[in-house]
Amino acid sequence: MADSSKEEFLQLLKRFGAYLTLKMSNLFDHQNSRSIGALVGLAITVVFIWRLLRMPTGHQRRQRKRQGPTPSASSVTTQSNMVMLSSGVCSSSEDSKAQNLTLGQIVRQKLSDGRKITCRLVGVILEESSPDELQKHATVRSSVLEVLLEIAKFCDLYLMERILDDESGEKVLMALDDAGVFTSGGLVKDKVLFCSTEIGRSSFVRQLEPDWHIDTNPEIISQLARFIKYQLHISPSRPERTASNVFSSTSLEQYFGGSDKS
Repeated sequence: MADSSKEEFLQLLKRFGAYLTLKMSNLFDHQNSRSIGALVGLAITVVFIWRLLRMPTGHQRRQRKRQGPTPSASSVTTQSNMVMLSSGVCSSSEDSKAQNLTLGQIVRQKLSDGRKITCRLVGVILEESSPDELQKHATVRSSVLEVLLEIAKFCDLYLMERILDDESGEKVLMALDDAGVFTSGGLVKDKVLFCSTEIGRSSFVRQLEPDWHIDTNPEIISQLARFIKYQLHISPSRPERTASNVFSSTSLEQYFGGSDKS
């Protein structure tokens, strides 16, 4: 029943109650017991109907019971879903960040922020494996070029090699120039050093005092282990580690391309 209908019914009951009061008074005066009994029964019926009208229906009671816990349960579920979603996004963001390091970031990480590096040319940067071959030709390894340029951007890089004649040095400089090493802005020709003996290369390294030295000669690696903070020994055979500050790899690009800091 609508609120307006209830108000009208209440007014009707009030008027009916006043009417009953008047009638009861008259009936007591005339002592008509039959009429009194009828009026009492009618009054009881009206009161019973009024109580029924005031009681909520079964549908309303059930609806209230269902609606009571719903907001809190829904709120808890929503918050739980939001937390799970947020955690998943953070986890994915972190995983993506770890897996998408740039080559420059890998170089910095592998070099432990070392800023000065000396590196042998033969067997590391060049295809040739001995100074004798440099008398005929000099060829930059294409697979190492990207790593070399990245190192040159980040570090003060010096390249060095033992040569048997001046023509060999010219061939090396021309090969580096053709590969675009000098146009990247990180390396200049003055930082490509030549000597006539292996001892001369070792002296160059000690004088420059780099953070890292990269070489293929195990004897030079062993001699410099006391003086250089870190060394990288390039060898196809992956030799055993000779000192705690000496690392090894099959190639320069392999060392920076994988996780083989061993």
